[in-house]
Amino acid sequence: MSSLDVPREQWATRAGFILAAVGSAVGLGNIWRFPFLTAESGGAVFVLVYLLLVALIGLPVMLVEFVIGRRSERNPIGAFRRLGHPSWKFAGVIGALAGFIILSYYSVVGGWVLQYIVASFSGGYGGDPETFFVETASGTDAIVSHAVFMGLVAGIVALGVRNGLERAAKVMVPSVIVLLVALAGYGATLPNANEGYQFYLNPDVSTFASDAVSILPAAAGQAFFTLSLGMGVMITYSSYLGEDRNLLNDSLIIVAIDTFIALLAGLVAFPFLASQGVDLETGGGGAGAVFISLATAFESMPAGHLVGGVFFIMLAIAALSSAFSILEVVVSFVIDTFDVGRVPATVGITAVIFVVGIPTAIDLNYLDAYDLFANNILLIVGGLVLSIFIGWIYAPNALEELGQGRTGDGAFDAYWINVVRFVVPIVLLYTVYLAVVEYVEFIQGTFL
Repeated sequence: MSSLDVPREQWATRAGFILAAVGSAVGLGNIWRFPFLTAESGGAVFVLVYLLLVALIGLPVMLVEFVIGRRSERNPIGAFRRLGHPSWKFAGVIGALAGFIILSYYSVVGGWVLQYIVASFSGGYGGDPETFFVETASGTDAIVSHAVFMGLVAGIVALGVRNGLERAAKVMVPSVIVLLVALAGYGATLPNANEGYQFYLNPDVSTFASDAVSILPAAAGQAFFTLSLGMGVMITYSSYLGEDRNLLNDSLIIVAIDTFIALLAGLVAFPFLASQGVDLETGGGGAGAVFISLATAFESMPAGHLVGGVFFIMLAIAALSSAFSILEVVVSFVIDTFDVGRVPATVGITAVIFVVGIPTAIDLNYLDAYDLFANNILLIVGGLVLSIFIGWIYAPNALEELGQGRTGDGAFDAYWINVVRFVVPIVLLYTVYLAVVEYVEFIQGTFL
């Protein structure tokens, strides 16, 4: 029996699919990456550009991936052969490669979080949070915690769609929301919280005019990363959907919940940072902001170790929910293509990703190099190619698939296909150009 004839696993419930997709979108991208990128990129003006890109580009591209996934019932690479356009499989390769690179360093950051959970309850970072971060973020401890995190991710994926991904998402996503709301409420009581809100919520449009070259690629990369676009996750997840599901409604719910959680993460991070007198205009500590500045804040609070422990537990849950969705993309490809069992496929791929991530556990410059390349370039290129395919090659079939499971006069369908044909490619082409220029400058300044 060929892999194309094997019955496809499906989500048990609509809520399970939505929570799994939200869980993929909600992770370190929302709670770790979004706050420090916001700080580095001008504060509220970055948030405004990010929200515009989520609505104008992110939602249409999510529907592109949903249509490809459900129509093909295959992984991002095998999907194009199933759709009758095997020459376009390179689009899926781009996405799978992006996810592979992202997970290799994402797992390293996830390992940091595991170490911080232990430290929060033991007081391990109390003496000098900055020194503790440096020791945690690189070296033997970082490699070991990277391995532990990947092991947890592999365990969930090995259980399959219903027993692993769906069950985990039903617990993890509500837990993240509850903990974030509680922490945001606590943050509102901190001294100088208003300064954090001002920086985060009051945009200075003139900042965009002067820094558009850096803000646009960062915001676009963040929009794609936080929505799990361009890396094949949503193609893979929607490949487990039945034809009775309303793709438009589901995508709107997923985008809305993910955006809400991203904004909520900022309402946690910036009051905490401002309460410590961190200069938000300078970026608040970059990739270490959550770990250094917030650890310092927790240390000075009543019951700070408990609050810190809760925060990092929440961060770990969010990180795991995204990580197993990325791993599922590559595992799905191996299962569909080579008829390999889920467990051996998961173990083998996990081992390779672990090895690829080791450099980022040794030198943080590699983490930045991986992150900028995968997020600001590969994800955007992946979304660009998929949009061109749907808009110009597969439009009639795509519109037919989008109409499955819902009723309507088709007004949105016409809007969607025209946005996918014209608006998305123009915006993403320009964004990729800016991102490549920025990446070349980064490599020259860091490694050459």
